Amino acid sequence: MKAVAYSASGPIDREDALQDITLEKPTPGDRDLLVKVNAVSVNPVDTKLRQAKSPDGEWQVLGFDAAGVVEAVGPGVQNFKPGDAVFYAGSIARPGTNSEFHLVDERIVGRKPSSLSDAEAAALPLTAITAWEMVFDRLGVRCPPVQGGDIILIIGGGGGVGSIAIQILRATTDLTIIATASRPETQEWVKECGAHYAINHRQPMAPQS
Repeated sequence: MKAVAYSASGPIDREDALQDITLEKPTPGDRDLLVKVNAVSVNPVDTKLRQAKSPDGEWQVLGFDAAGVVEAVGPGVQNFKPGDAVFYAGSIARPGTNSEFHLVDERIVGRKPSSLSDAEAAALPLTAITAWEMVFDRLGVRCPPVQGGDIILIIGGGGGVGSIAIQILRATTDLTIIATASRPETQEWVKECGAHYAINHRQPMAPQS
């Protein structure tokens, strides 16, 4: 199968930073899905891994997010069958999604919404997981602080995680959402995502409140 990989960590401007290679098509283990990958996305963690992490073997395939169709399933798979459209963020402990076929544990996979294209679905998993864990697991926004308050400030609301966080908060809480964005077009974007107010983080924030 075709894949994109690197053989030595380093900067992206090296001629061998990323290479087109051919690998053996993998075989699914007990709870694995073998997914025919239709779309992937690039995240900041991909660049950080490529710059600093040496390959575990001869090659390191990058990529976390993917959308595709289940090609085959392992003997212990319970929730999917060949032909199912899926999307997910993979595991750092396994080869990445930048390949023609990819193995992933079914327990971290979701069914791709029919309303989304493969490219749209592949852009969501890692940013959405990060945003969800941030607002609910880390910040605990459903548990009001002792001093009260019903306002949340999202710094960098126009980014991938920020824009998803705004949408999740607007859909699941009654918090007043203030998002920061520096350009007029991104200020409009965060409002379209659901922010009640947009302020410019390149300017003093207090006078804008």
